[in-house]
Amino acid sequence: MLLAPLGALVVPALHITPGQFGDVVSAYAFAAGVSGLLAAGFADRFDRKKLLLVFYGGFMLGTLLCGLAHNYMSLLIARSVTGLFAGVVGAASMAIVTDLFPLSMRGRVMGFIQTAFAASSVLGLPMSLFLSSHWGWNAPFFLIVTVCTVVGGAIIGRLRPVNAHLALRQDKNPLHHLLHTLSSRSYLIGFVATALLSIGGFLLMPYSTLFLVHNVGISVDQLTLVYLVTGLISAVTGPLIGRASDKFGKYRVFAFGCVVTIVMVVIYTRLSNLALWPLIGVSALLQLGIFSRIISSSALMSALPKPSDRGAYMSISSSLQQVSGGLAAVLGGLVVVQIGDGRLLHFDVLGDVLVCTTLISLTLMYFVNRRVAGAAAMSAPQGLESKVGQKP
Repeated sequence: MLLAPLGALVVPALHITPGQFGDVVSAYAFAAGVSGLLAAGFADRFDRKKLLLVFYGGFMLGTLLCGLAHNYMSLLIARSVTGLFAGVVGAASMAIVTDLFPLSMRGRVMGFIQTAFAASSVLGLPMSLFLSSHWGWNAPFFLIVTVCTVVGGAIIGRLRPVNAHLALRQDKNPLHHLLHTLSSRSYLIGFVATALLSIGGFLLMPYSTLFLVHNVGISVDQLTLVYLVTGLISAVTGPLIGRASDKFGKYRVFAFGCVVTIVMVVIYTRLSNLALWPLIGVSALLQLGIFSRIISSSALMSALPKPSDRGAYMSISSSLQQVSGGLAAVLGGLVVVQIGDGRLLHFDVLGDVLVCTTLISLTLMYFVNRRVAGAAAMSAPQGLESKVGQKP
């Protein structure tokens, strides 16, 4: 979330090209993908709280190294270290959520979680842009380390152990458990859908600030306001989208998000010399579509894995998200070209690719929805039979 919006500051500060900046963004993703895959076989063997804390500490160390980086290579290495630990942090967090909340409530929970990302836009991104413009691009990384210290203390003191899944574990071989999860036909469609959604998400993000500054004509100072207003709108709509996905159906909300995303991406990637407030309106609508897809798909796909496979499934899913996002960032760096006056060429091509991945993911999520609904229908009679067999 942090580095991509700082592209307009990092590129000139380190004297790197947009392609190299894409490499720095994708290094985090590739490293997180590798660690998520390697940890998948072990993810269901430990208390999820302990697993989270170990990798959260490593994430803090990597973030500190990012703040200390002074050239392209040191930043590339620091981002890789951060990604190695961050990949498992995300998977452990999602596994904890899935363990603690039933599917009927999961849309609201995912909406609340995604609101945290919006809050990072409301508070973190404008603050990081402000700090970067006054004390250098790496100042926000030191702020994150400080915040992580507080959050880590809260996890240690307030989160109870999450270990009920340990009683369900039957396969004690980590490699066998990983291969079983990877080869399960019921999980494969979820993995493919996750990869496509991540590709779409990372295609535009690393180059958006460069596009807004040099193509749309927004100043670096105005970027703060763009992220602030867009983040506020996302923070308000996130819980509402989550409740809507629980009430009206997660796939219906996902389909709505896909339609809005397609329309707004076509408009957004073709903007030129637009005033500030119309740009904010376009960005807010695009964020609405993206949030609708993320919240509803996260809630729906969380119902695919069995409780004993959740840690492995979430780790593999997180790995695919990061690797697919990294590939998208690299692809974007190969497609877009920055010319002499700073403008980006072929940014609209990235938008067209995103439209295609959105249409394919819409089809795949239809089959995910059918599978989840079928599993729920099969488990309902069993639940009724167990209740009937109970003594009053």
